[in-house]
Amino acid sequence: MEAFTSHDGIAVPLDRINVDTDQICPAVFLKRIERTGFGPCLFHSWKHLDNGDLNPDFILNEPRYKTASILITKQNFGCGSSREHAVWALMDYGFRAIIAPSFAEIFHKNCLETGLVPVLVSEETVSELTTRANKNVGYSIAVNLEDCTIRDELGLVVPFQVHSDSETHEFRRHCLLHGLDEIGLTLQHEDKITTYELTHST
Repeated sequence: MEAFTSHDGIAVPLDRINVDTDQICPAVFLKRIERTGFGPCLFHSWKHLDNGDLNPDFILNEPRYKTASILITKQNFGCGSSREHAVWALMDYGFRAIIAPSFAEIFHKNCLETGLVPVLVSEETVSELTTRANKNVGYSIAVNLEDCTIRDELGLVVPFQVHSDSETHEFRRHCLLHGLDEIGLTLQHEDKITTYELTHST
């Protein structure tokens, strides 16, 4: 897992609630066995018209958001099935952080274990960020995990958490800062594991 300390990028507002994982990465694309290559699948049914052409009314198809790497969205993002492919598609597309007032539980866990930073803020903050992103072409946000703040070029500074529970937040923040997934955490005790295996061989 890639370590995350801070990221400064173009922010795109997806002004929808209850975005489910089948909308993020439709089931028809789940035949791949790799974690990569899912970027083109992201929001596929929203990005395209029935004839296959790009939907000019979908926000990610607007030229101003072509290089967006921070997604601003609404409550319960990532609901539905537990597929990890939804997180893989978001990351493969180029997103490094998702700002929302709440996330579906399993999707949230998948983000934390893959390195996609879930930025938890209030609904009021999401509304303000959405307004600013719509009004200002090239609107950029800096997500800093070291001091857990998001900042914009217009002077806004807002604290955030990656988990609503303060103790879990600190643990998950540590893992994200150091690029530690479950395997990485286990390998921190590799010497003890090796010693155990050598002394308990059959």
